[in-house]
Amino acid sequence: MQDPSDHGRELISFRIGAQEFCIGVNVVREIRGWTEATPLPHAPSYVRGVINLRGAVLPIIDMAERLGLPASEPTPQHVIIVAEIGAETVGLLVSAVCGILTATEQMIQPTPDIASGSSKAYVQGLLTIENRMIGLLCAETLVSRHLHAQQLEPA
Repeated sequence: MQDPSDHGRELISFRIGAQEFCIGVNVVREIRGWTEATPLPHAPSYVRGVINLRGAVLPIIDMAERLGLPASEPTPQHVIIVAEIGAETVGLLVSAVCGILTATEQMIQPTPDIASGSSKAYVQGLLTIENRMIGLLCAETLVSRHLHAQQLEPA
């Protein structure tokens, strides 16, 4: 019997500034243009605020700031990846969506030991595809830490 991991998994790749990252396409619900977010008091700095998504409140996470890069200055070219991760639906603010990739487990290289602990918590591994270095993000870690941080904030 053939190992299902040999078939690979589909990933959606996107840019954050000059860097490229990806997450599993299975968590992506939709991709939409940038919409100004309403700030939330006492929210972590990487939470841009919330938007109304067809009657539902959608928190927007600035992926650049979440990953320790300079905060985004959204333009009309920025997009929000609406992701359903576990029981939560969140918007991931990114510079642009690049495309869909298929990667097998053998293509994923481990995150270097020199990376900081927080980087390794978010970046599961690295892919080299067509001379591009793409960081594979752990969506569950990004959101679970986001929710935990929000719950700890004073009301």
